[in-house]
Amino acid sequence: MHLIADAIVLSVRAHGEHGAVVRALTRDDGVRAGYVRGGHSRRLRPVLQPANLVRGEWRARSDEQLPALTVELVHSRAPLHAEALPAAALDWSTALTAAALPEAQPYPRLHDALGGVLDAVEAAPSARGWAAALARYELLLLAELGFGLDLTGCVVTGAVDDLAFVSPKSGGAVSRAAAAGYEARLFALPRFLVAGGAASGGEALAGLAITGHFLARDVLTDRRRDVLAARERLVARLQRAVA
Repeated sequence: MHLIADAIVLSVRAHGEHGAVVRALTRDDGVRAGYVRGGHSRRLRPVLQPANLVRGEWRARSDEQLPALTVELVHSRAPLHAEALPAAALDWSTALTAAALPEAQPYPRLHDALGGVLDAVEAAPSARGWAAALARYELLLLAELGFGLDLTGCVVTGAVDDLAFVSPKSGGAVSRAAAAGYEARLFALPRFLVAGGAASGGEALAGLAITGHFLARDVLTDRRRDVLAARERLVARLQRAVA
């Protein structure tokens, strides 16, 4: 096995005294893990930061063997880890991707969308405009893994107009008329999840409430639930920023 590709660093785990096992997302070959010799050295620690873009070279004698990985920094987002809100966004988006995606299966749309979210955070680290992009990324990840929400029509009546809620059970949209009397049991559906475009801080949080529910229920189960703590920290910081 020999692969050379640009990749977004997702996670770094110490291995042995000086090495590290790194998981990174490539566009055409999916998530790839590799052992980086000296991965915890002073020279490589700034390179192996989650959300950094690297050029990786993976080498292994067989597909069953953990490849040796060498990396070269292409673009650093390391300074963002020193700022609380953008650091929380980077930590969650990379941890989610690392936990949710299987190894070596290509998800080019998710790769491009994650890169877009990271670019948005980098462009405006103190703003919240990227929160809506993050919610759309989570929505796309659910769809790519087979847990997509149906926001095209009312799950009760089939109507395509005035969709205002989402059922926490079916993941389908519900029209305002069909939801009458049951609003408290449903998620409010922010318009940007259906039509795209910008979103206020409150709308972005409403979108994240929807995607968070289905990520916890359908994707981040069993041992993978531990990564939800990073999401809770991010949402709490976003709530304080919006207030």
